[in-house]
Parts: sequence; C-alpha cells; structure tokens
Amino acid sequence: MTGPHLLDATMFWPRSGVGGVRRLITTKRAALSARGWRHTLVAPGASGAGMLDCGGWPIPFSGGYRFVADRRHVAQLIERAEPDIIEAADPYTLAWAALDAARALHLPSVAFCHSNLAAMARRWVGELPGQHTRRGRWAERQARQYLARLYGEFELVLAPSRAMTALLHDLGVHHAQHQPLGVDCQVFHPAADDPSWRRALERRLGLEPGTHLLIYAGRFAAEKNLGLLARAVSLLGPGHALLAVGHGPRPPGGRHVHVLPPPPNSAQLARLLASCDAFVHAGDQETFGLGALEAMACGTPVVANASGGLGELVYGAGITLRSQRPEDWADAILGALQHGDTQRRRTALERARGLDWPVVLDMLERRYQRLLQPVRRAGDEPASTAHAHPRHA
Repeated sequence: MTGPHLLDATMFWPRSGVGGVRRLITTKRAALSARGWRHTLVAPGASGAGMLDCGGWPIPFSGGYRFVADRRHVAQLIERAEPDIIEAADPYTLAWAALDAARALHLPSVAFCHSNLAAMARRWVGELPGQHTRRGRWAERQARQYLARLYGEFELVLAPSRAMTALLHDLGVHHAQHQPLGVDCQVFHPAADDPSWRRALERRLGLEPGTHLLIYAGRFAAEKNLGLLARAVSLLGPGHALLAVGHGPRPPGGRHVHVLPPPPNSAQLARLLASCDAFVHAGDQETFGLGALEAMACGTPVVANASGGLGELVYGAGITLRSQRPEDWADAILGALQHGDTQRRRTALERARGLDWPVVLDMLERRYQRLLQPVRRAGDEPASTAHAHPRHA
C-alpha cells in the first residue's frame, strides 16, 4: 500500500541551490516521504530519483533560473508521472502545463503563490523602489489581470502571507487561502551559536575580533535591495561587516561587505545565522521571508523591510522599516545591536516555534487530503475519477 502521490512543478529551481522555493520543496519532499507520500518534482535541471528535468532556456542575469516555454512537453511529463494531486509553484508556463495535465487526468490542481508578480512587473519596466510611474502602473495592471485569469483556473490557491492572500482576494481569486511556510526548529535554534567557529570566521575574513556581523542569506537579486544594505553598513563604519550569503546576478559590494557561498546544508546555515549579531533584509517584494524566519528561530535579531509578507512575519519580533534611506537602515541596525530587546527575541522564538515544520506540514497535508476526498452530494453520481485515484488504494 502506497500513499498519495504529489507532483510539484516549478521554474524556481536555480542551479546554485539558493532560493526559498527550492529549499521549501526539498524540505516538503523529505517530510511527506517520511509520512508515506510519494513525491515527484518537475523543474528545469532537476535530477535524481523522483525528479524530472523539463529543460528550459537560461535567463540572463537571473542567478541560474531557466525559462520553460514548451507547455505541451511539460504537461506530458506530468501526465506520464501519474500523480494524484498537482501543485504549481510559479505563475508561468509550468502553471499552465500543470492545469493542462490536471484536466487531462481529472485531478485536483493547487497553485502556491510564492512571488508577487504585480510588484515585480513594475521593476521589470524600470521603475525604482518608491517611484510611481505611468509605465509602472500599466505593468502592474497587466500582471494583476494575468494572475486573476491564471489562479482562477486552479482548484486551490495558497499564499504564504495574509498580505498576499488579501491581494489575491482583491484580484477576485476568492478561493485563495493563507498557508504559511515553516522552519525546522530542531535545526534552527539558538544553541546553533558557535563562538569558536565565529572567531575562526573572523580570522579567515580578516576581521577584528568582536566585529558586529550582519548577515543576509538568499538570492542576490535586484528586488532584495542589497545595495541599500551595503550603503547602510558603510555608514556604520569600522567594526561592522555585512556577510552576504548566497548566489545571484546582483551581489553587493563595498569595503565592509563579504560575499560567501551558501552553506552546503541546513545545519551549517543555522550555525552561521545563530553566530551572527543580526539578520538584515531590505527586500520589498517578499511574499514571506524564509531566511528571516530561520534567523528568528536561531534567536538572531532581525531588521527587515516592513513591506509585504516579510514585514508581516517580522512585525513585533524584530525591527521593521519602510525606507530607502541608508541612514535609516544604519540607525535600525544600531538599534538591533545596542538594545538587546528580550521581548522581541521571545516573540521571535515563539513565532518561529508556532511555524515549526511539523505544524505547518500538518496544515498543508490536511489541505491536500481534503482535495483528494471524493465529494458526495444529494443526487450526485458516486465520485469515481474526479479526485480519487485507485493507485494508492
């Protein structure tokens, strides 16, 4: 007897291994497998057992992403995998292919809204943070109409923050539901702090002992506003360093910036987060903020942009601000470093533990199971192939 078979399809699978969606799906895949589920991934460059490479063209300056154009090919890959439920984790070609396969197989379809396409569209047409141009408004309008059309076709739409859920409802996607992401509190916890390892890191980077280490972990992309963080740390001057951990087309630079490759596993990432003095994130288009949550679970103070899902996650558990001024960010970072706010730290730890991965997975699994249950109504024919599948009976 085998469990249900979930198939995830996503373009968000960078070759570098950096990216919240990739980490989320990897964690979900392992956790569901431990609960008896089968899991298949369809993504560009995916390799390994239960993973299907759907090809795609490299996207310049994207940090390793590839664009998939052949909708029919992807739909056929999904159909041949014979899943019981299909989930799309991006709003592009793979999402439409997932819908095609779901219709062909009479399966439930799920979309997880991991990106704020409407906000991204404004940046794509050259609008800078804080600007409100006619061209930007037009691009946002087009993106909103596209999302409404796409997500209106899915049986269930999930969003990782209440802010993103509200935006989808405003678009007319009234069946969108709030589904937060999770953190493994067995790995990410304050005890991961390692003072001796930190001293060795300081020596390796040529830093004076006791230098305040500020960390950003994630992709180096335009919407992360890493240049703003670099300028803020420059204003703080000697005794402060920004550790930019990750890969991508827009790495920050400067005298006080050190770019590091991502750690090879979660335990080493947790050690890095717990051993630093503050986590900083100036991104203004985040739908959640997984890196911030992992830092909160480690007891590391967080300074973050107050916009979107990131601000929602960190509010009350860290310092949030709406500003593009390096001076404001420098002041906020000093506040996090100089004032050990035990109440914020307690709030951060409680919030992270409330989003411990087993808790979040229980919620997600219940949503999947409801979709898999055949619906019987008075006068209906017995449900046969609509949502139930004999392969896991």
